[in-house]
Amino acid sequence: MTTTPDDPSPVAAALAGLPRVVDLLAARAEEHDRDATFPYQGIEAVHEAGLLTLTVGRRYGGPGGTLADTVRVLAQLGRGDASVALVTAFTLLRHAEQARVAAWPAAGYRRLLTESRRGPVLVSTLHAEPGGRPGELPATLARRDTEGGWLLSGRKTYCAGAEALAWMAVTARTDEPEPRVGTFLVRGESEGVEVDPTWDQLGLRASAGHDVVLDAVRVPAELALGLTVAKAPSAGGSGPAADDADDARGAVPAAELARAWRDLALAAVVLGVARSAADWLVRFLHRRTSADLAEPLGGLPRYRCALGEIEAQLIGAEELVNGLAPRVDRAEAEAVARTGPAQLLATRAAVSAVQQAVTLTGNPGLSRRHPLERYLRDVLSCRVHFTPDEAVLDAAGRAALARGARP
Repeated sequence: MTTTPDDPSPVAAALAGLPRVVDLLAARAEEHDRDATFPYQGIEAVHEAGLLTLTVGRRYGGPGGTLADTVRVLAQLGRGDASVALVTAFTLLRHAEQARVAAWPAAGYRRLLTESRRGPVLVSTLHAEPGGRPGELPATLARRDTEGGWLLSGRKTYCAGAEALAWMAVTARTDEPEPRVGTFLVRGESEGVEVDPTWDQLGLRASAGHDVVLDAVRVPAELALGLTVAKAPSAGGSGPAADDADDARGAVPAAELARAWRDLALAAVVLGVARSAADWLVRFLHRRTSADLAEPLGGLPRYRCALGEIEAQLIGAEELVNGLAPRVDRAEAEAVARTGPAQLLATRAAVSAVQQAVTLTGNPGLSRRHPLERYLRDVLSCRVHFTPDEAVLDAAGRAALARGARP
């Protein structure tokens, strides 16, 4: 969309508000981390800037933000507060998927958008279960009720933003003789939904990634999406709701596009955190002097080279994520296939960069008086929401072997 300074697009207007939002998040991040309290004020700021609904499709009157827009926003939010960025990411991913495949029933999605005009509405997919493994059918069970709907029972874990979710897209299997797997849309305030405050992690302490317990939660029949016989959701994917439709823009299956969006969106969050760590390190090297020299540490070749190593890692990872995102927006199959390894490499770069910054600064880097130790805890803890490294590497290895077997 062509824009002018006098008539900015909704996406441009939302992006213009990013710096103020990031500053606000950064000002409160330490407090929420220390107290493990959910950052309601930060989520409100993200919403007011138009960022929480950035990916609502144009067909619904939304900005129609792309994946390229999304990774830009999440990287910046990650600089301010990783917990806010993570919770925002899951809401943006749900809106983006609806824009692509319109899986939600029209009336239900209109309700969500109406609520979003009044205030922040957080949405997330709940698929992880205690002890669950990739490829297994979900243990969460849906059984028919007397009115033709479903009663949902089970426990989901690592549910970021659990205490504040307005809608939960819960993956579950039916109790039918031939089980079907699907996504069940549940209101956060529904009777039978309980948040079990289990989240007491090293990092992302403000993300409220608690368990959600469902006890015979009533779900109308029209809110059971994509029921498919005995097909479990793939690790890190968005569930069966998108499995049966190809994206209108190309031949890439919608489920693969959903996975690619998730891969790069979450990679952007950790890169944003690592960027904040690098920024703090630069300020530290400008101010800190050694015991035997009057000049700042930044004037010493050893420290400059170490900082250069961190910069090189982050630049490479950022270019990888930012380069793939517009190609995924164009539904290029090759780009979609590469987002899993890209996320793995970006995460490794972010973790390595922050670890090197901590090593370089010594005791100050581990002090609670400075944010660097929080950045380290956050980048490490983000990985609980990512596809396991082994699954990514196994898939990449299989793809390489398949290419090599072709004549």
